[in-house]
Amino acid sequence: MSGLLPGDPAATIGGEATPRALCVLAPNPSPMTLDGTNTWLLSEPGSELAVVVDPGPLDEGHLRRVVDAAESRGKRIALTLLTHGHHDHAEGAARFAELTGTEVRALDPDRRLGTEGLHGGQVLDIGGLELRVLATPGHTSDSLTFHLPADGAIVTGDTVLGRGTTMVAHPDGRLGDYLDSLRRLHTMAAEHGVRTVLPGHGPVLADALGAVDYYLAHRATRLAQVETAVEAGCRTAAEVVARVYADVDRTLWPAAELSVQAQLSYLEDHGLI
Repeated sequence: MSGLLPGDPAATIGGEATPRALCVLAPNPSPMTLDGTNTWLLSEPGSELAVVVDPGPLDEGHLRRVVDAAESRGKRIALTLLTHGHHDHAEGAARFAELTGTEVRALDPDRRLGTEGLHGGQVLDIGGLELRVLATPGHTSDSLTFHLPADGAIVTGDTVLGRGTTMVAHPDGRLGDYLDSLRRLHTMAAEHGVRTVLPGHGPVLADALGAVDYYLAHRATRLAQVETAVEAGCRTAAEVVARVYADVDRTLWPAAELSVQAQLSYLEDHGLI
């Protein structure tokens, strides 16, 4: 929600991102969704099958553009996946399933359409495309990341954005979980060849390790600022936001308040306040 990640914040959004990943940008820009939701069309080169990650909002034109993007490349959409259940990623999933005849798989059973769900450690094969599922809770409890090893890429939903930083959606999201998830992604970038972040919002990031390092440093800084604000007499999340997030657009303060509540809970759990 604040600051800039490594890389060019003005980079073009939408279109071919890697040999196996195409972004179709949804027309739902806002302070929270940045330029809009990135819907990802993933497919192995030469395969007739594709998978879509995060159909996005319930916007008929957008959903049909995703189908058209697949068909124009000679692809049939065989499966729909969700990184998490927030409406800007998942609201259009049921309608998209109707258009494509696909199941919708998610960690949250309430978001699934079909008999199968998703869980961390799962490996999917869609027409030769290998996609590994990572549990990355924190932004929400049901947040997943999809690892595309052939491209050295990860589809991160809202866990890592292409610009700015994400919120921890308290009480469903928990800061401790989020920090653990970032450390897991850091290990993947440092030791397992992950170079590229395909985010849920904003431009593609070419330096995955730098992006995760930035996120971890940003979280440590904010946590220290929240602790200092409490020591200075702030008693509510709203008071902390007014002090710590004074440089952030006020339209983002409600989201910042959720993150602060998550930080306060983390500090309390660890006996730091």
